[in-house]
Amino acid sequence: MKRFYAYAGVIAVDDGWQVALDGRGIKTQGGRPQIVPSQALAHALADEWHGQGADIDPARFVLRDMADFAIDLIAPDRDAAITALMRFAESDTLCYRAEAGEALHARQSELWEPLLQAAEARYDVHLTRIDGITHRPQPAATLERLRAALSAQDAFALSALNTLASLAASLVVGLAALEPEAEAEALWAVANLEEDWQADLWGKDWEAEERRAKRLAIFTAAMDFARLARR
Repeated sequence: MKRFYAYAGVIAVDDGWQVALDGRGIKTQGGRPQIVPSQALAHALADEWHGQGADIDPARFVLRDMADFAIDLIAPDRDAAITALMRFAESDTLCYRAEAGEALHARQSELWEPLLQAAEARYDVHLTRIDGITHRPQPAATLERLRAALSAQDAFALSALNTLASLAASLVVGLAALEPEAEAEALWAVANLEEDWQADLWGKDWEAEERRAKRLAIFTAAMDFARLARR
């Protein structure tokens, strides 16, 4: 699609802030007004539009897609969005380790255990650790409390979590990424531990490194989106 506007700005509206292209407020891909809760997020969204060239590249609308997901899909049915996120709690990658005694198990415990313990303390839950790949359910009380923690988040935080937890295959990592002191590089090292372990064993290749960098960039963008969306 050819660029059809000259200027991307931000306007204040009754319910928040909206990107305006040549003065006209934009809509989501689902046709709803794209109104976001903070001026900072609106300016970041406007920057995506401003940064497009003569031809619009949809792949460069990372924040816009998360905003549209929040407005078009999460806000109309929060329960469905939360249920979808809960699958990352039911089989959280951080709870599944290599067999005890293996070097990988030790590395997983080193990087994963502090994050799991922090989540247990923050949400007053117990997360069952499993050696091997055989699925074991998490305690019902744990799932109930984690669901309550998700229910306390707004649609924009849940949209960010959808990206974060999907990339990490871990709700624990996703929730940790919403904390104000969270660092993207450190959390991605936790999320990508097994791939990094294999690369260290067998050597790195440029395709894997490029994929890792792209996924880290999206993970970082989701963290930025959550931070910018806070009022």
